[in-house]
Amino acid sequence: MTNILIAMALFGVMLIGGLWIPFAIGLTSLVYIYLVQGPFGMNAIGFIAWDATNSFTLTAIPLFILLAELLIRSGVATRVYDGLSRMVRFLPGGLLQTNIAGCAVFSAISGSSVATAAGIGSVAMPQLLARGYSRPMAAGSLAAGGTLGILIPPSIAMIVYGSFTETSVAQLFFAGLIPGLMMAGLFMLYIGIRAILVPSVAPRETVEEGDHIPALSWRTAADILPFAVLIGLTLGSIYQGIVTPTEAAAFGCVVTLLIAAIWGKFNFTVLRESLRAAMITSASLMFIILSAHFFAYAVSVDGLGQRLTDTLLGMDLSKTQLLFAIVVLFLVMGCFVEAIGIMVITLPVLYPVLTGFGIDLVWFGVMMVILIEIGQLTPPLGINIFVIQGIWDGRLPEVIRGVVPFFFLMLLALALVWIFPDIATYLPRNITSR
Repeated sequence: MTNILIAMALFGVMLIGGLWIPFAIGLTSLVYIYLVQGPFGMNAIGFIAWDATNSFTLTAIPLFILLAELLIRSGVATRVYDGLSRMVRFLPGGLLQTNIAGCAVFSAISGSSVATAAGIGSVAMPQLLARGYSRPMAAGSLAAGGTLGILIPPSIAMIVYGSFTETSVAQLFFAGLIPGLMMAGLFMLYIGIRAILVPSVAPRETVEEGDHIPALSWRTAADILPFAVLIGLTLGSIYQGIVTPTEAAAFGCVVTLLIAAIWGKFNFTVLRESLRAAMITSASLMFIILSAHFFAYAVSVDGLGQRLTDTLLGMDLSKTQLLFAIVVLFLVMGCFVEAIGIMVITLPVLYPVLTGFGIDLVWFGVMMVILIEIGQLTPPLGINIFVIQGIWDGRLPEVIRGVVPFFFLMLLALALVWIFPDIATYLPRNITSR
């Protein structure tokens, strides 16, 4: 017990001191290993590092990141947003609806909440402000839509969760699809009702010549169809059990190169910058995962996870009570730490507890991701709030005011998945995938 208290105190001091989370986790883990096993424990570091990074599952992460970078830097992502805006602007809420639809679509290539909010926000915010949309509603829709990035597949958070819990990544992708679309639907429904009741939040969009039937517009089709084909081939091949997520990511990168070359502005500079950005982001994530494996090893050799499980079982807690405690934990952590950071800090300790209580790991993976999303939107400290505030000239209170309704909608989505687990487990249970 003394060892873990020392490690927790050291970790807290490092975080307060502003040290980057992977370094804080890694250094704390090395100290923890030394306290538990002494100098002899340091001999295991090389084996842990090899085991953490020699993973076929994790190779999907840099490939999905590269796919997203290519689409963004070639301008294809901007064309998709423009096409979506012509399709949904006739709905009550106009471009606010495009924000949610765009974030939902962008989620299928980015896998990251912050990247989704920043990517769509940087494209949409100037248009929203220029056209006189409600500033709080504009900021709230972008911050909330960004959270879809780690729920709608492919999700980097799901891949990391699967690698730690030895859960099928394809099954996790299936599980996140319906809840993600449900949440996007709740957001769009709220925007539509709000726009009808308070027309001033979303001015009526003008109709351009040739766009009277947006779903059939050649221009709209040209903007959206290539991306739809990419998503259909990449995710469809996973859902049909033809390829693994890693193979699908590699195939998706090849298709993206063709799409960028034909429909985007693709050249050697775009390729170089995409590779560079993907390499930096992937290296950062892999360093976090490596540090987490050090922590997982320290926890396992110290027997902390098993002791915690035995203690909780001895307290005769119900599953509901345990899950409620976990909900509170993740809501608080989500205000301060990004999705991957939360997972690598908590999963080594929680995994034995979850298995000890017989909790469905696929269902819990979806619950965990939704909880992290809510934390990233929790006023006044949610990460996505500051992401959106950072890309426009608005005041933080305006962003918070716009976020609050979406925060409660996400709590509703969490409650629905909790009460009706089939929302998350129906597809994994009924679709065969390797």
